[in-house]
Amino acid sequence: MFYKFASKINNAFLIIIGSVVAAFAISEFLTPNHIFDGGVVGISMIIAHFTPIKLGILTIILNIPFLIFAWKTIGHTFIMKAGAAMVIFSTSLSFFESMEPTTDDPLLATVFGGIVLGFGVGLVLRGGGCLDGTEIVGIIISRKTSLSVGNVVFGINIVIYIIAGVLFGMNHGLYSIIMYFISSKVIDMIESGMEQGKSVMIVTENGRLIADEIYKQCGRTVTFLSGEGLVSGTGKDILYCVVTRAEIHDIRRLLNEIGVESFTTVSDISEIIGTHIKQNKNKKTYNELLEENDDN
Repeated sequence: MFYKFASKINNAFLIIIGSVVAAFAISEFLTPNHIFDGGVVGISMIIAHFTPIKLGILTIILNIPFLIFAWKTIGHTFIMKAGAAMVIFSTSLSFFESMEPTTDDPLLATVFGGIVLGFGVGLVLRGGGCLDGTEIVGIIISRKTSLSVGNVVFGINIVIYIIAGVLFGMNHGLYSIIMYFISSKVIDMIESGMEQGKSVMIVTENGRLIADEIYKQCGRTVTFLSGEGLVSGTGKDILYCVVTRAEIHDIRRLLNEIGVESFTTVSDISEIIGTHIKQNKNKKTYNELLEENDDN
């Protein structure tokens, strides 16, 4: 019960902070330099330039039809979070629009606007919400077709950036595309976690020794697989474990220190589902844990 309550508080905090940060990026970096976000926000930015309607009001008005359409399609919990995020985002836009722009350099606005916007949107997504109706459209279309949410949103955004380029000059359209790719990369980093996982696979004839050192020095358990060398015909231990990016250096160091022959590959992991075991408090060696399991 306490975990569920704490999780809800944490998600609410992420949505609030993320919405405010994203609005700050739009108001202080992008809008003053005619660099456009994608989706409903991008459309609102274009319309706001040619009409007296405030950007904050436009974003909430244009997002309402998407929320209504998705109410019975996606799920009430998600839509409630998305609606709350959009309201906070729109309110924050109205608050920040009276402030002086952070920079008038389009390149700086593109880079830092993309970073700050991606950080804010990433927090909102990590909290379970969203800021833009096109993401809702992407979710609905992806459920009925083979297209991914990212492909749908990307297609919509390209059309928006072409329109922005025609209306404001191709430089602004190109800057907007660069900003989009920067923000997308930051969103991926925030949504998947700053300590994105890496999978390590080690092929060796001294698996027990290496596994013990990995457990003692890095606190990571490994999974043993059996293999055989095609040329040598000898049996091989294949060790598989998941570590963070910061721990790759430790793995490389201990393999050099052990000095046994091995072959190692490192790969990116986009998501980890299930139990990800770290070292327990008793800090027993891997072999000691194996002996305990044999005794049991």
